[in-house]
Amino acid sequence: VNLMARMKKENLTVLDEFILMGITDHPELQAPFFGLFLIIYVISLLGNLGMIILTQMDSRLQTPMYFFLRHLACIDLGYSTAVGPKMLVNFVAIQNTIPYNWCATQLAFFIMFIISELFILAAMAYDRYVAICNPLLYTVIMSKRVCWVLVVIPYLYSASLSLVTTIKIFISTFCGNNVISHFYCDSLPLLTLICSNTQEIELIILIFSAFNLVSSVLIVFISYILILLAILRINSAEGRSKAFSTCGSHLTVVVILYGTLFFMYVQPKSSHSFDTDKMASLFYTLVIPMLNPMIYSLRNKEVKGAIQRIWKNLCKLSISSSI
Repeated sequence: VNLMARMKKENLTVLDEFILMGITDHPELQAPFFGLFLIIYVISLLGNLGMIILTQMDSRLQTPMYFFLRHLACIDLGYSTAVGPKMLVNFVAIQNTIPYNWCATQLAFFIMFIISELFILAAMAYDRYVAICNPLLYTVIMSKRVCWVLVVIPYLYSASLSLVTTIKIFISTFCGNNVISHFYCDSLPLLTLICSNTQEIELIILIFSAFNLVSSVLIVFISYILILLAILRINSAEGRSKAFSTCGSHLTVVVILYGTLFFMYVQPKSSHSFDTDKMASLFYTLVIPMLNPMIYSLRNKEVKGAIQRIWKNLCKLSISSSI
């Protein structure tokens, strides 16, 4: 009887849209949240676009470190844009719906960008290791070709994994319930709406999530252990400070992102809820992309110098055009 009831339920409807529950179900908080997250998204948009343009235009920033930083800014811009605009629309919309195909597209882009970010940060850690531990061979080891390989491989891998995960989820049979307990289309809330067997999809997500986190963390951890050993061998305090200052921004970004992800995935099952997932997701989809350009700008003399040079050039242009 249960099997027949389930089959009947599966055949009740063909989903053409989902309803996103959003961040809060309190109507009085919709307007303040809209204002807050609009400001965060605009700052993130301007900051990351600014970083992309800055590292592309300034001749002094044409090094592997800023090549990776430009790609990090592109990724931050990508996954905040995959989630942010739709979330903002839902704050003012009467019904928080997202079409079936849009939901699949949002999920695919989000997975691709978040996985790419992990491995670009790992590539940046390797770049800092080579710069500090092998400074004389730095330009040889970190050639343009090597830099491109270190970003293209994560892009291809993350795009493939994103495609497999999204297809596996969206070829499954969804029940009549189309309410997603989240503010964007994420894999785990979507799995709760599937009537067919989800063991294979869950296994794929579990194995690859563990691999992505552990492998990228290992690369970062080993790189920084070797960097620390190299710094400790430097005799002068000034030399040690200068060597470590080149890693400060990257280390801050790594701690914030991985700290958030480990909070999500390593918490006990008893305390796990979609509400805590929402808070963590808000942090790494909107807050971290806003913070990253700030961290790299405020803690980096070369970036601050490039901003000052561009500002001076703009001032000169405006003065000359007004004369």
